[in-house]
Amino acid sequence: MLRSLNEDSIATVNELGLLVLADGMGGYQSGDVASSLATHIIVEGLTRGLQGRPDTRSDVAELVRTSVERANRAIFLEGQQRAQRTNSTQDQAMGSTVALLLFRHHRVAIAHVGDSRVYRLRANHLELMTHDHSLLQEQIDQGMLSAEAAATSHNRHLVTRGLGLQAEVEVSIVEDDVLPGDIYMACSDGLNDMVDNADIERVLGALQVNLPLAASQLVMIANDNGGEDNISVILAKAGPHSTPAAKKKGFFAWLFGR
Repeated sequence: MLRSLNEDSIATVNELGLLVLADGMGGYQSGDVASSLATHIIVEGLTRGLQGRPDTRSDVAELVRTSVERANRAIFLEGQQRAQRTNSTQDQAMGSTVALLLFRHHRVAIAHVGDSRVYRLRANHLELMTHDHSLLQEQIDQGMLSAEAAATSHNRHLVTRGLGLQAEVEVSIVEDDVLPGDIYMACSDGLNDMVDNADIERVLGALQVNLPLAASQLVMIANDNGGEDNISVILAKAGPHSTPAAKKKGFFAWLFGR
């Protein structure tokens, strides 16, 4: 059963090679507002930061980090202001996860906070590019829980890091070389909770020439398997390096699942 309110928010900017996915956190107030703030502020910050910028690789990761930190601060302050307006004595934290990819110069900067994920399909092999900030992942890392047991755990939605929960946040960032034909996928946990990695790999491998259909198929499988949460997917495929203008044609496929 899906939530009646979709707390996911996504944004893509083809000209920048940017995609952002945010998932408002259940258990906190106004998750839809938090996720919308996250995507809006990150897109605004990176658009402004990259405009007129020399075409170099330097400082891209730091620019991404700064934009995510600005979004965190804005969500945190919004939560504080709402608490003041309502004179509430309860915790008024607003929370959201985020997964972000910025493609530049045949490389990609990947940033995330929380348990929204980024995957890469290369030569028909799927690899998880992010490491969940969650209680469950910590238990797996410490050897307290197996991956098999984690798949059915009731604690799989408890995140240990999120935008807006504190005034400051630690942003995880990795950079990766992009090869022609690589497919990158950002998704909310509504997808990977319902569709295992083997099925994600199979769908992306079979439908890599039709990203909109691949996204639709993944959401359909998640819903068929129970669809316990809102489901959002963004797919991006790297074109030949000899045609750098390809991204202007719109190489993102994105889909909200209801």
